[in-house]
Amino acid sequence: MTDDLMSEIKLQVMWKRLLSVVEEQAQTLVRTAFSTSSREAGDISAGVFDLDGQMLAQAVTGTPGHINSMARAVKHFLNVFPAAKMKDGDSYFTNDPWKGTGHLNDLTIVSPTFKDGKMVALFACTSHLVDIGGLGPSSDGKQVYHEGLFIPIMPLAREGEMDEWVLNLVKANVREPVQVEGDIYALVACNETGSNRLLAMMEEYALADLDQLGEHIIRTSRKGMEDAINQLPKGSWSASMRIDGYEKPIDLVAKLTVGDGEIIVDYDGSSGVSEFGINCPMCYTEAYTAFGVKCVVGAAIPNNAGTLDAIRVVAPEDTIVNAPHPCAVVARASIGHMLPDVVFGCLHQAMPDVVPAEGTSNLWNLKLGAGHGMTGPETMSPFMVMSFHSGGAGARPKQDGLSATPYPSGVRNVPVEITEAITPLVVWKKELRANSGGAGRQRGGLGQTMELTNREDAPFGIFATFERVHFPPRGRDNGGSGSKGRISLESGEVLRNKGFQAIPKGDRLIVEMPGGGGYGDPMTRDADAVADDVRAGFIDTATAEKDYGVIVSEDFTVDADRTAARRQAAGD
Repeated sequence: MTDDLMSEIKLQVMWKRLLSVVEEQAQTLVRTAFSTSSREAGDISAGVFDLDGQMLAQAVTGTPGHINSMARAVKHFLNVFPAAKMKDGDSYFTNDPWKGTGHLNDLTIVSPTFKDGKMVALFACTSHLVDIGGLGPSSDGKQVYHEGLFIPIMPLAREGEMDEWVLNLVKANVREPVQVEGDIYALVACNETGSNRLLAMMEEYALADLDQLGEHIIRTSRKGMEDAINQLPKGSWSASMRIDGYEKPIDLVAKLTVGDGEIIVDYDGSSGVSEFGINCPMCYTEAYTAFGVKCVVGAAIPNNAGTLDAIRVVAPEDTIVNAPHPCAVVARASIGHMLPDVVFGCLHQAMPDVVPAEGTSNLWNLKLGAGHGMTGPETMSPFMVMSFHSGGAGARPKQDGLSATPYPSGVRNVPVEITEAITPLVVWKKELRANSGGAGRQRGGLGQTMELTNREDAPFGIFATFERVHFPPRGRDNGGSGSKGRISLESGEVLRNKGFQAIPKGDRLIVEMPGGGGYGDPMTRDADAVADDVRAGFIDTATAEKDYGVIVSEDFTVDADRTAARRQAAGD
């Protein structure tokens, strides 16, 4: 075996080891975080960077929005604090939406790693804070100044000493100071764990620096991504999607071009900025666009600066996908989470039978709270909580869509018992929503229904940031649309899908989440699969006959003769 081959093998082994380093880094954050968004849902990111701010490896744990936007964020830190001026034990932080991960609730911390007095790497991590002040997680704000405390890139710790005055400033501006401070310390510990594991790895492999390994990772990844892109047909394809928006519907328009080793996605033609907090900074647009591409192209190649550099995202300023400061951006996920579906609309034309139908996509998180100035003098126990939940995902070319699954964000569901333990809320119902999945040869995933109240004799409020209430997830290749979502009260009032709204004491909040779109002609779905759906309660017998042309008997068997006649009539 040649020395060159041995060197390549060794570099690959160290690359794998580096991936385990950042995964342990991320797990430290999950295990030590105070907030449910980090501890239960995994709404985080973690990674290691070279001295130029290029991401070498990211943890699998985390969300695409955090990971891919954080991948660009470290260079902003280095512009303010050059590597030559950093010292061992330093940590720097920001929640700048345009230099971090898209809104003020996400805090990014960057820390250098030193070996033998020389800086060898940077670790970065991000976590969603339960509160950052302002109007709370409400899209009612009209400027970023309404949305909470804005922290520019600045020191958090110097040579191992935390800046208590900075921490006091943060705690004085939030409703949940214990949770927020706990999450900040968890972020610092996250980077410290990554640093310690990296130094142990470097000792084991007798590495003085990461220069050769980093160059190998980025070069190999970029080459792999270029090769994957070059296997695609060359050309340009366009797609568009209309979604609910806030004050008016939003059009997302994309043109995807496959070139020589590069994919360009241009959002020219998309709607302009909103007056409210659903605007999306470019960093978040880049993050979810790149994720949409990577789901299909080069999916097996580890995510780092090499792979991300092969995907170029373009968007005119002052559009909803490239909103400038000081636009309100707290609910930027309302736009960002829809972008993979738009990308898939382009890729479906170039690569038929590969991408799924549209899904709920936008998370249906229950952002709930009560307190002075929000729910009036009847409030008893003030609280702020975010519980992660989702509707159905789109059907796939060969499989049904996943039900109640948070694609594309990838966060985990928060168990209702956790929410009930830390708030005065009680969840009375959490079940799959029958008939909500779009009809198709492959059925769309089901949404879910949740019902909850305040166990105290007091009101509470919801910060709604929901999509797919007015415009449902569309099916693909003659598949049907998924059901639209709905927010209402047991007393009968239908609530808005955006903005803060109070639930009166004694009333019940009912949240019906959308279903995913179907894939292919419903009349070609296997009749026994339709009967199985009826047996499982996913659809009822009326839907089986109306949408699929399948007559299901009381014993859940298919009436073959009547089904054949019904389907024949539908095809005539």
